[in-house]
Amino acid sequence: MKNIVLITGGARSGKSTYAEKLAKEEKGEVLYIATSIPFDDEMKDRVKKHKQRRPANWRTFEGYKNLKQVFYNEDMHFDTILLDCITIMVTNLMFDSAGDNFDDLNNEEIDTMESEILLEVSDFISEVEKSAKTTIIVTNEIGSGIVPEYKMARVFRDIAGRVNQYIASRAQEVHLVVCGIPIKIK
Repeated sequence: MKNIVLITGGARSGKSTYAEKLAKEEKGEVLYIATSIPFDDEMKDRVKKHKQRRPANWRTFEGYKNLKQVFYNEDMHFDTILLDCITIMVTNLMFDSAGDNFDDLNNEEIDTMESEILLEVSDFISEVEKSAKTTIIVTNEIGSGIVPEYKMARVFRDIAGRVNQYIASRAQEVHLVVCGIPIKIK
């Protein structure tokens, strides 16, 4: 496997299951980076199911910002990283930046927020590239539908789309998962 592998697809397409399969095929220790914040019962149940599916010997890091720190933590020994998922990470970073005031943001503030999010992602990708560890990144392909009605959703779609483009440009492999079937597109 190559250094960076991006797994993309729609909701419930089988992205995470496929990413986990790839990570299990790698030799050595796996670090699972979980970016979600389980804030309601639905998300808590989803996280529980993800945890049950993962091998018990995988290490887990829960967080969505300053992810480059995992490379400097002396207690973390791993050969492969599985980050699930970028779109949840982007959502969390957007809420950190804007709170509930999306409708009040002007274009300059949106551009600043996007720059900060891209910097967070590029800092992590730079550390991945320096480490030469196999890194599998899960994301959602969200730009295939209609233009969202609400400003927050449009801003999210645009930022997530550009983040996905950036990661795909740095990845050695990109797989699109549709109906549980992975298709290698790069």
